[in-house]
Amino acid sequence: MTEHNVYRSSTYAPVNIAVIKYWGKRDPTLNLPTNSSLSVTLSQSDLRTHTTATCSASYTSDSLLLNGKDQDISTARTQACLRELRTLRRKLESESSHPLPELSSLPLKIVSENNFPTAAGLASSAAGFAALVRAIADLYELPASPTELSRIARQGSGSACRSLFGGYVAWNKGEKDDGSDSVAYEVAPASHWPDMRALVLVASAEKKDVSSTSGMQTTVKTSSLFPARAEQVVPKRMKEMEKAIREKDFETFGRITMAESNSFHATCLDTSPPIFYMNDTSRAAIRVVESLNQAAGKVVAAYTFDAGPNAVIYYLAENEAEVAGTFKCILGKKEGWEGQKGKAVTAKKALNEGVKVAAETLMGGISRVILTAVGNGPMRSEEHLV
Repeated sequence: MTEHNVYRSSTYAPVNIAVIKYWGKRDPTLNLPTNSSLSVTLSQSDLRTHTTATCSASYTSDSLLLNGKDQDISTARTQACLRELRTLRRKLESESSHPLPELSSLPLKIVSENNFPTAAGLASSAAGFAALVRAIADLYELPASPTELSRIARQGSGSACRSLFGGYVAWNKGEKDDGSDSVAYEVAPASHWPDMRALVLVASAEKKDVSSTSGMQTTVKTSSLFPARAEQVVPKRMKEMEKAIREKDFETFGRITMAESNSFHATCLDTSPPIFYMNDTSRAAIRVVESLNQAAGKVVAAYTFDAGPNAVIYYLAENEAEVAGTFKCILGKKEGWEGQKGKAVTAKKALNEGVKVAAETLMGGISRVILTAVGNGPMRSEEHLV
């Protein structure tokens, strides 16, 4: 191993948007959740983090660069991930029947880029930590499964464990104090139900006023609604949602998705002081979805909101003209329709009265749209950022 050898590996990792929400921790240090959760992994052609992990004896210390800005790599969360990955590499080096480069002892330089706004409620930390863990695991040539890596990524950002898989992914809250059983697993691959589409309405690309980490812990301590949600409501919905995905039942999928979003934000409002992640624009998006479903006589669109004002609207490809076409009629002049997916959507020529009521608020509050679909898990890349 020469002084200036630089070892590198790169990966793309996806964003996931939960339909059964993760909110609250039973162990903040290990990022162990109070309830299980379930998400849809979105296509990396539209939303992804690109990360290159390198190590070299020529580096003086570990470093992390995100979107061109130096990040604090000494945080407990990041160090937990690095420590676990280095331990696995050290074990590999000590047990190998032939000498391996001692990469575990070399400083790391990690460079990461998002193609979407960071810290704006678009699951940036989930994609970021999934990409970091996957890239370093590949750099270290670890034989770890996505499930094992999900346990490590969870310690960086809880929902990052779900971005280690594609398709429809659940995160089991686990029961053990050490968190060894709090891991993600694939409910179904993207190929099982490939017709799932998602329209992201970016209502704000600004950093959130209340971070997810501080918000959820305040909710756990002060919300009277929270215990029943974690102990009764979510376990029941997890079973129903997994069944809906296996059976490709969008009616049930959509109903639970919207109820879950409402339940999550109700606990945020029930927090002291109350947490307002949604705004008037968010509520206008809900009105449009409810009006579409009422007009169709069934659930053809389902809204969900994470810890931010951005709406994610799920629908099936067969209903794209009705759902995406309605939003294009309202938001056709906004950024995001110029790509191949956006051009394929025909704007509806007329809006029903229920949609018209919300259209002006929506038009004034949305900055851009992102059209995407269910997608696959992390992918190795030969395109390096270092």
